[in-house]
Amino acid sequence: MARQRCCGWVEEEPICRKFSAEAGADTLPVNLQVEELESLRLKDLAGMDQNAAAKTMGLSRATFQRILQTARQKVAMALVNGQGIIIVGGSYMIKNRKFECQTCQHVWEVPPCSEGGKHGYEIACPECGGMKKIKLGEDGARHACVGGHHHGESGHQHGNGGGCCDHS
Repeated sequence: MARQRCCGWVEEEPICRKFSAEAGADTLPVNLQVEELESLRLKDLAGMDQNAAAKTMGLSRATFQRILQTARQKVAMALVNGQGIIIVGGSYMIKNRKFECQTCQHVWEVPPCSEGGKHGYEIACPECGGMKKIKLGEDGARHACVGGHHHGESGHQHGNGGGCCDHS
């Protein structure tokens, strides 16, 4: 019996979960798991080395390498064979979000999709009630809190109960 793979930490749910090929309407899409997409984002888009990316996801370097290799194979297969890509499922946990209020400079952390399913742009500062805030990344990067976009065709999938989930 195969051992269940460790959950990888993911910064946030994918914005888009479905990519279609121009000439692949009659082929089955490739299913890419959320943690596989995160490994591609960290290594290939953010340019992290594998040790840093593995640490960011809370995985061993060997586990990160296996996830990354699988992700690259799936994306290559889809591109070469003209298949679509569906981002779905996996074993992952969404990281807590950290905000800084632009009114009072209070910094606080919020679990993913908490407070009744509110997105970051909908959450008020717990100190002053202000709505102007910046999302703080682990690397200190500052991101504006804007919202109103949906994640995929089925809408945003809220929360995972705070535990290690198998999002199949």
